[in-house]
Formats: sequence, C-alpha cells, structure tokens
Amino acid sequence: MKKPNLYILIAIGALGVAALSTKLTAADGAMSGCGMGGGCCGGMTTPTAADDSTNPKPDLLKTCPVSDEKLGEMGKPVVFTYKDQEVKLCCKGCRKDFDKNPEKYIAKIRAADKK
Repeated sequence: MKKPNLYILIAIGALGVAALSTKLTAADGAMSGCGMGGGCCGGMTTPTAADDSTNPKPDLLKTCPVSDEKLGEMGKPVVFTYKDQEVKLCCKGCRKDFDKNPEKYIAKIRAADKK
C-alpha cells in the first residue's frame, strides 16, 4: 500500500475514534446525574418515602367485579390501583369494561369489603 493512502486511512480512523469518544463522553455525562448513581439506568430514580406512603385499600373480593368469574380461573388476575383502591380483575378484557364505568365496580368492591 502506498504511504499517502496509509496516512489517509490512519487519519480517517483517528477522526472516527475522536468523534465516537466525544459522543460517549456526552452520553455518560447526561446520565451521571441520575438518582441511581450509575450510567446504566437511563434517568430512573429510586422510590422515595413519599411514593410508599399511599397504601391502597385491599380488594377482598374472590371474584372479578366485572364478570363475577372466580379470580385465578382465567390465569393470573390483573391487579392495579384506582383512586387508592386495589382492583383485581380476571382478565385484560374486563379492564376495558372497568375503564368505561370504574365507579360502578369500585362501589361493588367496597361494598364487599364492608361485609
């Protein structure tokens, strides 16, 4: 290989390494301030005591408030919190129905919890 071609390849390689190292340094600097203390979390933070202070009221129903199916018969129940109330549904399909009229089903859960 001729010397001028070799110098051109070395220069291109050096420029590529310099450009890549600048991008990596900027990315590391952007993530170093995250709450987890490392550069791998992508800006995630650790939960604080304020996040843990709201404990939802447990859903004591053994059946789905939407379909009245026994929880667990259709697989693992769908569990979520709605306005400080834990809700357990039998499936994702019932979640869609729940979202259409949540107060109806919350009332059903809370009525059962009072018994």
